[in-house]
Amino acid sequence: MDTDIASVSAALERQYLLNHPGKAALQIERLPLAEVMPTLTAQPAEVLRPMMEHIATDVGAQVIADLPHETAAKVMGALHPGVAAGLLGQMDKKARRKLLDNVSADVRQELERFMSYPPGSVARIMDTRFVVLRSGMTAEDAITRLRQSDISGQRAFIVVDDDNRVVSRVNVEDLVVATAETLVDSFAKPLRSGLDLQSTEEELAEIVRSTGMATLPVVSADNRLVGIVRPRASIRAVEETASASVQTMVGASASEHGLSPPLFAVRKRIGWLSINLATAFLAAAVVGLFEDTIAAYTALAVLLPVVAGQSGNAGAQALAVTMRALTLREIGVRMWMPVLGKELTVGLVNGIAIAAICSVAVFLWSQSVGLMLIIAAAMITSMVVAGIAGALVPISLIRLGQDPAASSSIILTTITDLAGFFSFLGIATVLAFMI
Repeated sequence: MDTDIASVSAALERQYLLNHPGKAALQIERLPLAEVMPTLTAQPAEVLRPMMEHIATDVGAQVIADLPHETAAKVMGALHPGVAAGLLGQMDKKARRKLLDNVSADVRQELERFMSYPPGSVARIMDTRFVVLRSGMTAEDAITRLRQSDISGQRAFIVVDDDNRVVSRVNVEDLVVATAETLVDSFAKPLRSGLDLQSTEEELAEIVRSTGMATLPVVSADNRLVGIVRPRASIRAVEETASASVQTMVGASASEHGLSPPLFAVRKRIGWLSINLATAFLAAAVVGLFEDTIAAYTALAVLLPVVAGQSGNAGAQALAVTMRALTLREIGVRMWMPVLGKELTVGLVNGIAIAAICSVAVFLWSQSVGLMLIIAAAMITSMVVAGIAGALVPISLIRLGQDPAASSSIILTTITDLAGFFSFLGIATVLAFMI
């Protein structure tokens, strides 16, 4: 009699798992695993597979780890590779390696491919071990889930639906102050931005800056949760993106680090240095046009670097401010007119102020009214041109579909040198009779 009852009970359990896998997954998530594992370990892989497609990955990973090795290997082989990879990601390295050793070579190769991601993608820095909450769960159920988990340090939790697709986000402080029967959906915050497995760290940094969220979900192509980017990784991505922009602006590769091999650094820098050499010859050619003027008035050669240096600094300031505004999405490329107007005004006012100081110093040094007027006019002209160039160069590069961080500095240096040399020597040629 007892044998018949046990047989009927096992058959009912099997049919429930097969016919209602989603409901079964939710029930298993709510119960202590110690109570349900005897039932699950008695089931064949083909019965467990549908339920494992629906179960939350953090709970599913524990179930897989507690199943007999042969059953676990069969279940992993029967699951969609993306789902199986999500379960593997929740395991520690030792348990993951042990499970992969038990599956067939074909399955292992496919799962390893699903778990390998391109360099620079957020999938490389995401955490695959996390606690997930269910839509429709109460605050009490959620806190129970947290207590049962061995994962700590998570300050925000992603809420998923019955198919493990991302719905919203819950902060731990909202969870702990909620009453026991309050549904997490009532205080969950909608997710307006997310990341997929191919998203770059630059895209991550942009979302962090625009939304202020440091814990972000990473989803598969069908919007299933596969990992989260924790605050520390998010902040590091923002810092690295910012520092990479600084490097690329001066022609150094974003992939170069302080202790990179010298030959690697040479390969990454030599191209832009060659381009810079060509632009330097262009600036030298402008100086050559006024060779006779410089030969006649040697004081011009002494003052030439002053004008070029000031215009270069003014352009660099305008470029830095514009690049930062573009990066932080404070402005768009269609806002070039107000940006241009601002930098033109700043260049004019600063040019007049610096020209006044510089002209007085030049007069005290040379006692020449003509030289004083020449450097004053050249300083104002070159600083206005530098401000305009600093604003328009990065915006123009974006318009052309280029990365402004990669070449803005080289182009700006060329423009400011040409503007400084040409304005100073050109005006000196016109006003030579006054020197």
